[in-house]
Amino acid sequence: MDKKELQMLAHLRTNGRMRLTIMSKKIHVPVSTLYDKLKQFQKGLIKKHTALIDFKKLGFHTKSRTMIKVDKHDRNSVKLYLSNHPNINSVYKINNGYDFLIEGIFRHIRDVEDFLEKLDQKFNIKEEKTYYVVDEIKEEGFLSNPDLLLVVM
Repeated sequence: MDKKELQMLAHLRTNGRMRLTIMSKKIHVPVSTLYDKLKQFQKGLIKKHTALIDFKKLGFHTKSRTMIKVDKHDRNSVKLYLSNHPNINSVYKINNGYDFLIEGIFRHIRDVEDFLEKLDQKFNIKEEKTYYVVDEIKEEGFLSNPDLLLVVM
């Protein structure tokens, strides 16, 4: 990927709705080229278009990150359960003694505790560590600053 393509990605990461005419002026690439590159990116590089939501404004004041270690016979069932649970925002398969890292969005801490209790009752959870996100300092920032691309790449 060349420098101009990386700059284009950085601008898209910063503002996915940026007009191609504005981006064209910022990175000195014709709009037609940007349009063609965007179509290429959408065929494999860009996984999905989404909005970053302030969940607190919707009444969901608690974001948790939980690492869990599961009995190996329950792993697939737990993965399916977590993937379909309405309060779970993200599920990751991880290593170093744990099986999954889950990010949950809940109204209150009590709701997280209830969720974890039900999870423990439903499956053989060997170990669990939960952390509550107190403040989001940086979110979705990787490859979003065109000025720092050369440092990263």
